[in-house]
Amino acid sequence: MMKASLIALVRHELDHARQASSGRSAKTVYGGTERTLRQTVIALRAGAALNEHQNPGDATVFVLYGRVTLIAGENSWSGSPGDLLIMSEGRHSLEAVEDAAVLFTVAKTR
Repeated sequence: MMKASLIALVRHELDHARQASSGRSAKTVYGGTERTLRQTVIALRAGAALNEHQNPGDATVFVLYGRVTLIAGENSWSGSPGDLLIMSEGRHSLEAVEDAAVLFTVAKTR
């Protein structure tokens, strides 16, 4: 059993993202390369983005703080705190409309 405070982690990662030249910071909460399930808190400074990349498997983005836009091809979805964005397979990107933090969950395809 393990317990983690996502609220404290969001504060910590947002502080790092605001200072980073990339405008991003992330911390894996659970899983990693050796597991199928991985959960990561990703913080983005306003205007920062995760550039378009391939979805590694079934994935969701749960908005913890701020506002983001998830973009997949011609489609985009806005997310604010409490929103769960369910991503379909394919390429996508994530942009921070304002300082934001999300819980990214992926079940990697083996």
